Amino acid sequence: MARMLLFLALLFAPLSASGAQPPTSESRAIHLLAFGDSLTAGYGLDAGLGFAPQLEDALRREGIAASVTDAGVSGDTSAAGRERLEWTLDSLESRPDVAILELGGNDMLRALDPAVTEANLAAMIEAFAARDIAVVLAAVPAARNYDPAYVAAFEAIYPRLGERYGVPVIPFVPADADRAGLLLPDGVHPNFEGVKAIVSAMVPRLLGLPALAALAD
Repeated sequence: MARMLLFLALLFAPLSASGAQPPTSESRAIHLLAFGDSLTAGYGLDAGLGFAPQLEDALRREGIAASVTDAGVSGDTSAAGRERLEWTLDSLESRPDVAILELGGNDMLRALDPAVTEANLAAMIEAFAARDIAVVLAAVPAARNYDPAYVAAFEAIYPRLGERYGVPVIPFVPADADRAGLLLPDGVHPNFEGVKAIVSAMVPRLLGLPALAALAD
């Protein structure tokens, strides 16, 4: 299962002396929502070491007064995420500026119909858009030991939705994560260093969003 992870590896780069400064008191706070499954929930990691806190810290080092809400639920399929999306948004104290949508991996593990996964993700993208929340779609891989036709059909979901809705699509898990020592012993979930790699790949793309670009100047 560990060999299913086939995505671009980008390691977390240290800040240089000329890097961005921490947020100032004049910085406008921006709210991001990490809506996903165990990958965004920080499965197997101590509190403060998962995706949401690491992303928040990284954005703050870029001068963005960011708040990242962890709305990951381990084991969630796209259907389960779709069912809880509205009440999750209604329960938040403030409307997110950006939602990182990371779901589909558990659909793949159950070999669910990719067309169903795509329909659920599309419905969630539309639900975010209806509330004026920008979306970043996090692509997850199919297991390489699955039927090649299924792998192709599943992995086509994300770029097709990105093109259809004009949302950025970012691979969520680094390539060769197992050999690079970026996974927990289960061979599936990222460890602390793996999450750092995910965050470092995502931050430049997030800074290009209109909601964040002006704040990063």
